[in-house]
Amino acid sequence: MTFEERAKLDMLRGSMPLGRYIREQVLGDDAAPRKKRGRYPVKDHEALGRVLGALGSSRLSSNLNQLARASNTGSLPVTPETEADIKEACEAVIAMRKELMLALGSMLEGGEP
Repeated sequence: MTFEERAKLDMLRGSMPLGRYIREQVLGDDAAPRKKRGRYPVKDHEALGRVLGALGSSRLSSNLNQLARASNTGSLPVTPETEADIKEACEAVIAMRKELMLALGSMLEGGEP
């Protein structure tokens, strides 16, 4: 595109964003307005704070990493204690996931994602 062509395009679109101008020129009246994202996707800052606090004060990521490493090397002993630890970690992850989904507004109250 030459400088002159760009200048003419800028004059035609005025203050309208270039993408919107092109979309309206191509689609005419069928051009649907673009959906805008909300600026603040977090719906419940308190719930988000609880989750982030729980993550910060837990050793969950370290413990899960150790379990994964032991599992990959074949050195994970299968004992009732190990099984209980894994179940506890899974429950914690599920609880944090639920809190995050609530905080981000992706779940209906009491419903599933």
